[in-house]
Amino acid sequence: MRTADGPYTWNAIDDNMTRMTLRNKEIPTGFSKVFAPFMSQMMKRANMKDLKKIKGILDKI
Repeated sequence: MRTADGPYTWNAIDDNMTRMTLRNKEIPTGFSKVFAPFMSQMMKRANMKDLKKIKGILDKI
């Protein structure tokens, strides 16, 4: 998934923390309805992996 102005929201929690929320919303049709639950889990796993990588990079700064 790539996007320039993604479906992101940013909220300051305090002076040192910011929460980013990513919303993906699609309505599967046809054959993809069968795989929607699996795709949802795979996307969640991929997002968590990416966020851990970003956190690791930011923690080194």
